[in-house]
Amino acid sequence: MTDQDHVVFTEIARTADNFESERTDLRPRNFDEYPGQERVVENLKIYTQAARLRGKMLDHVLLHGPPGLGKTTLAGIIAHTMECSLKITAGPVIERPADLMGLLANLESNTVLFIDEIHRLPSHVEEVLYSAMEDGRLDVMIGQGHSARSVSFDLKPFTLIGATTRAGALSAPLRDRFGIVEHLDYYSPESLGLIIRRSARLLNLQLDEDAALALSGRCRGTPRIANMLLRRVMDFALVTGKQIVDTDVAQKALFRLGVDTRGLARMDREFLRIMRDRHDGGPVGLESIAAALNEEKTTLEDVYEPYLVSVGYINRTPRGRQLSALGSSHLKEMEQKFGLNF
Repeated sequence: MTDQDHVVFTEIARTADNFESERTDLRPRNFDEYPGQERVVENLKIYTQAARLRGKMLDHVLLHGPPGLGKTTLAGIIAHTMECSLKITAGPVIERPADLMGLLANLESNTVLFIDEIHRLPSHVEEVLYSAMEDGRLDVMIGQGHSARSVSFDLKPFTLIGATTRAGALSAPLRDRFGIVEHLDYYSPESLGLIIRRSARLLNLQLDEDAALALSGRCRGTPRIANMLLRRVMDFALVTGKQIVDTDVAQKALFRLGVDTRGLARMDREFLRIMRDRHDGGPVGLESIAAALNEEKTTLEDVYEPYLVSVGYINRTPRGRQLSALGSSHLKEMEQKFGLNF
């Protein structure tokens, strides 16, 4: 293997030890510490327990859903539960079949390989996974032309966990090779409240109940955002000399952050404003909205739009996106309450 091939191990793969050292200490370490996603967690508990009783590796797992819902955390919990080592990489950085072959060939026995954004694997790289996932082997072509021949060698037992925000972008052959497919949905305010209180304890932050409720309703159903907002509120409390984060501190911090009563940030409201002010509420193509916001279409599609659709503020139609009456009403209410520049 060339030095170039070893980039897989030095740049795109992280071991479980590195994963632990990079933790913010807010990630749950086991299923019992993982609030929300009850159906997914209960299913994974059964699958991992059954695999351990059989003395086999867990079937390959596909986790899909919006970003920030805990797919990487679940991969770490699965590896911990199975008492396996964990390697983490991402689809966009695996550019050549040789990169993926090198990564697979050098996996230790009983390893969980987590590939984030697996839908962004190039198709010629993705094909390497077919025999690896289905038969536990690598098929390598040696030579060219008439002298070319295929050589197969067995891989050590491993579990692939793929994570994606766009399950529909996966090719059918790859998707069909996952024995376990689970969808993660947005969290309820109750589950987010549990996450926020747990994180506050781990951060040694005194957070009163009303402040926790104020935060849990503004996290867009996403734990990553919940922990980010909690840290920023913690910053405001520290600078202003507050020993306890109460509703007043939380509300002031959230206002400074531009986060409104439903968790919409400035970019979300600009999304709605462009639809209302420039296109009479739509329908309008996402490309036009992206151009007006000076943002990538895929960013709008993956990061902002899913939540706006989930709360009913915009509708997807065959002709484009359309601002709903609920979205228009919320935007008007926020502008009247906080001003146009909020």
